[in-house]
Amino acid sequence: MIPEATGGDVEITVTPGGPALVRGADVIRDEDGNPHRTQRPRVAVCMCGMSRIKPWCDSTHKFIPSSGSGNSSSGSGNSDKG
Repeated sequence: MIPEATGGDVEITVTPGGPALVRGADVIRDEDGNPHRTQRPRVAVCMCGMSRIKPWCDSTHKFIPSSGSGNSSSGSGNSDKG
């Protein structure tokens, strides 16, 4: 996940076992470099890699057994909204 902003700062907060909350980005680039325009001031980007609406979080991480490492799965770096 690569956030981009045309002006201002971008703030990223990784929630334990959940998504990365990104504030201030205009575009999120996925692992393949594809741009995804943001529609809100703050978006939730998937970190578990299991979302069906990547790069956005769809809360699938809530149903994945915890590995005890912080994120719900191996943390493939995929993004999601939700």
